[in-house]
Amino acid sequence: MSALDDDYKKAGFGGALEFGSRPALLIVDVCRAYVDEACPLYAGPDALTALQNNVRLREQAHKLGIPVIFTAVEYHSSGKDGGLFYRKVPALQHFVKGHPMAEFMPELTPMPDDLLVTKQYPSAYFGTSLAAMLTSMSVDTVMVTGYSTSGCVRASVLDTLQSGFVPFVIRDACADRAEGPHESNLFDMQAKYAEVVTTDDALTLMAQSRA
Repeated sequence: MSALDDDYKKAGFGGALEFGSRPALLIVDVCRAYVDEACPLYAGPDALTALQNNVRLREQAHKLGIPVIFTAVEYHSSGKDGGLFYRKVPALQHFVKGHPMAEFMPELTPMPDDLLVTKQYPSAYFGTSLAAMLTSMSVDTVMVTGYSTSGCVRASVLDTLQSGFVPFVIRDACADRAEGPHESNLFDMQAKYAEVVTTDDALTLMAQSRA
């Protein structure tokens, strides 16, 4: 344990949350914009690894009958439905409806049984029916993956907790444009809001939830 870990533990952070019996997989904004190096939103050298791990997680979820929810960002050509967020981050122009960078990757495109939530803001919950959808399916745990760790993943994790579902962040199925924001946000989420696990850990937990 590092000195920082020890300091947080002594301060009363880092309690444990248990993985439930009715999980869902929430794949946040895994699209071309974050995987293609030509896009200014590129999520760094770990983006492709995160994509591959999301493929593994989705396959396991399908095998076990665990709900899979994708999110996608989509804006009107004016950007007005993005409000201040769209003005603050000009790169969000890549998510105007029909833009090629907003497309899902061929290996990780929603299938007929997958659910899709379209959003305009960082959190997958803000202005969407996600919380009601999860409640109606009696979900108790939400595994969160995607891009970027410090942005839409973190916002969705916080709202997962605040909506009454246990958040599990899958660290190597997320990515960010730099290692610093990626690691610091994972550290903070583990300390305050969620459990942070690896893809292999998540695959095991998913199987155990169905045992």
